[in-house]
Amino acid sequence: MTAILARRPNAYTGSPLDRAAQHREDAAWITAALTARQSLFVPIWQSKNLIEDGATGMPEAVFLDAAVAGALCAPEGGGPFPWAFLGQMEGRALFAVDLGGVADPVEVLPGLPGRFVDLRSVPGLLPPADAAVLAHARALMHWRSRTRCCSVCGTACVPASAGHVMRCPACGTQHFPRTDPAVIMLVTDGTHALLGHSHRFPRTAMYSTLAGFVEPGESLEEAVAREVAEETQIRVGRVQYHSSQPWPFPGSIMLGFYAEALSTEIIIQTDELSDARWFSRAEIAEHESLGFSLPRVDSIARRLIEDWLASG
Repeated sequence: MTAILARRPNAYTGSPLDRAAQHREDAAWITAALTARQSLFVPIWQSKNLIEDGATGMPEAVFLDAAVAGALCAPEGGGPFPWAFLGQMEGRALFAVDLGGVADPVEVLPGLPGRFVDLRSVPGLLPPADAAVLAHARALMHWRSRTRCCSVCGTACVPASAGHVMRCPACGTQHFPRTDPAVIMLVTDGTHALLGHSHRFPRTAMYSTLAGFVEPGESLEEAVAREVAEETQIRVGRVQYHSSQPWPFPGSIMLGFYAEALSTEIIIQTDELSDARWFSRAEIAEHESLGFSLPRVDSIARRLIEDWLASG
């Protein structure tokens, strides 16, 4: 299998942030940054991000200043809304703040510019830097919302390390942000690629790469082979890494691979897939005229397919 390189960065990568982890334990620095005039805030509401139409008519991220959003936060994660320090952008502190508990964000932010949208509704339209920052904020605050109580003893946790740790005051356990590793792979036999349709896909005619979560005690290559075999009973040999992509829906890291098929007979696992087929390059290139669609343009699945097409 000839090596296939990523031709361009994946969506939600290339963040302009310096995460500045050295400041997370510096309570005085964080307290000052929360009220500094130059600090910026990324609001999250019901897992949605705030965007507006820029001068060109294309969507852009909306960053609020401390005069507007600073009052929503208090040092060490207190205050009426959960928040976290994301890092520094061009020397300015950047915080995420979650407004998810209110029925309408205008209640706490009157005159709020723009609109809250799911990032998945603007695929490929945001400037890459904006998309990376908004994805970062969304994923971190989703973890915060799911880590309110200690998984060891059940006690309510308190935020620490500027929102990057949830600490149990009873047993002392520290809970850190969680990212679930998932492998996603395009299986090929040289001239054809294996694509499947999942029951979970939002579009009935969409075919995509296979994917699955890495299990405990399993290497990435083993996860690729297992997932492909479980879903289609195709056996794979050589596995080649392509690229990775943070996927904040809600909080995964997608690890992209190509896998070389050692067999071609497909027997699908019907509780996972409703269909799986081998497609030629010509069929994939003409997918619209043939009545099926490909994954979203901001997904690593789409990049795996496009880079394989270009390699032929």
